[in-house]
Amino acid sequence: MSLFILIFVFVAGLGLGVPVAVTLGLASMAYLLTADIPLVVMPQKMYAGIDVFVLLCIPGFILAGNLMNSGGITERIIRFANALVGWARGGLGLTNIAGSMLFGGISGTAVADAASIGGMMIPGMKKAGYPADFSAAVTAASSTVGPIIPPSVPMIIVGALSGISVSKMFLAGAIPGILMGLAMMVTAYFIAVRRGFPRQPWQGLGELARSFFSAFWAIAMTALIIGGLLSGLATPTETAIVASLYAFAVGAFIYRDLPIRAVPRIVIDSAVSSAAILVLIGFANVFGWILVSERIPQAIATAVLSITDNKYLVILLINILLLFVGMFMETIAALIILFVPLLTLSQSVGVDPLHFATFAVLNLMIGLTTPPVGVCLFVCANIARLPLTPVVRAIAPFLLTNMIVLLLVSYVPAFATWLPSLLLD
Repeated sequence: MSLFILIFVFVAGLGLGVPVAVTLGLASMAYLLTADIPLVVMPQKMYAGIDVFVLLCIPGFILAGNLMNSGGITERIIRFANALVGWARGGLGLTNIAGSMLFGGISGTAVADAASIGGMMIPGMKKAGYPADFSAAVTAASSTVGPIIPPSVPMIIVGALSGISVSKMFLAGAIPGILMGLAMMVTAYFIAVRRGFPRQPWQGLGELARSFFSAFWAIAMTALIIGGLLSGLATPTETAIVASLYAFAVGAFIYRDLPIRAVPRIVIDSAVSSAAILVLIGFANVFGWILVSERIPQAIATAVLSITDNKYLVILLINILLLFVGMFMETIAALIILFVPLLTLSQSVGVDPLHFATFAVLNLMIGLTTPPVGVCLFVCANIARLPLTPVVRAIAPFLLTNMIVLLLVSYVPAFATWLPSLLLD
């Protein structure tokens, strides 16, 4: 009975549009009350869920991304991306994707990418003659690269949940993230050729060099993060703090686009964003503890293995489940609730944990651009001043492309495991 009430409150909350963190908390409280379990368990499990050292990465990387974004990073990255690929047919679409790949190595979050890149690129593309629906769709689709290319907030959470090295998680996402970006660029180019989108004149090697040196300090932040992790000189948490200090120094003293008086507001905004994520993690940990105590993970594994124990079919079933869940649930909540049971299932058929973690995160990133709860879709449609329906139609080719990359990463483990084994083992 208690389990039924838990599921009912959770589904009802999602259906009514209640924030996911609140829904998880209400559902967990309803279960505890009906199961006659002391409510003191709730704060205990919440604290246990967030009392993980590696989760301190999250405020650090969010602050670093916000400082760089307020310090002129977006404009410089877009200028460099435009000089690099803007001359091709549909060049602004390619610039949009290339900018997201570069920006993703700094922000680590898809929504920040969609809002920052979209705020500049969508109006610019519309003014240059690109359809508004395509402009919004290419921005939303490319923003999902951000949490794949390191650093990545979802991968930090996966590391905390599973004990997998965050450094390995970051490296595991590099090749799939680049694959996603290149595949979307090919898709955008073919759409541009078929629909006759405009092209820009080649700006010359001089502009390419100038734009590169202008964006150098911004792009170097990714090298700083990866270098710190690979060298062993800093933990992921320490790297996040160093990245924040670096972002402040670059924005305030090198680019000089970050006013000192704006820093307190940026710190407060970053703290609020981090707190929202940590509260979600806390409530989701209570919810996950309840599921474990009810042996739901074992039930899921038993149900799937009763259908098939074929490794490749199990991977396919996991992907289908995660794609479905990603359509309705926020990424971090989905990871915290489903990751451990699905990891157990995947390991039972011989899937490497690092490999599974990579395609699970990639899968849920695609969910950020699928209706009805695709956050990046809503952000970009709002910037483009369009209803959701035309943007959903326009993003369909990019979703197909991303799913092909997902299948490649799911069935070719080397895409995820080769780089970490080369550099860290």
